[in-house]
Amino acid sequence: MEKLPRLILTDIDGVWTDGGMYYDQTGNEWKRFHTYDSAGVLFAHHLGIPVGILTGENTEIVRRRAKKLKVEYLFMGVQDKVVAAKRLCEELHITLQDVAYIGDDINDIELLKLVGWAGVPTSASEYIKELANVQLKKQGGNGAFREFVEAILGEDTVNMVVKEVLFDKQ
Repeated sequence: MEKLPRLILTDIDGVWTDGGMYYDQTGNEWKRFHTYDSAGVLFAHHLGIPVGILTGENTEIVRRRAKKLKVEYLFMGVQDKVVAAKRLCEELHITLQDVAYIGDDINDIELLKLVGWAGVPTSASEYIKELANVQLKKQGGNGAFREFVEAILGEDTVNMVVKEVLFDKQ
C-alpha cells in the first residue's frame, strides 16, 4: 500500500455541493449533497483516516451532514483555512504534507499549495485546477469528494475496503 494521508480535509460548497445556494421565499436555504460522497468518508474511516470539513459558511445544513456521516472535525465560518488546518495538524502531531485537501475556489488556493494531496473538482476555475496534484473528472456536487478519496487511496486499497465492508455485513 502506498503512503496514505493521515487526515483528509474538504471544503463543502463547490465540492460536496454544486456550489449553488438555493433560497425559498420564506428564507430557508437549501443545499444539494450527493450520496456518493458518503462512501469517501466511509473509506477513510475504515482505514482510520479522520475527515475534517473547513468551510467559510456557518449553516445548520452542513452541521447536520457532518453529524450524519460522523465527520470528526467540523470548522465552520473559517476565515483562513491554512491557519485552521495548521492548528488541527499541531493537535494531531502531523504536518500539512500528511494532509489531503479538496477545494474549489479562491479561499482554498493557499491550502491547496501546502498539502501533500491537493484535489480540485473539474467545475473549478482553471487557475485553481492547476494547483491539483490529484486529477479529478467529477464536478462539485457530483461525487467529487468520493472520487478524490478513491484517487488518493488507490484502486487496490479501495477494492480491499469494499470487500472488507461487504464481508463485515454478511
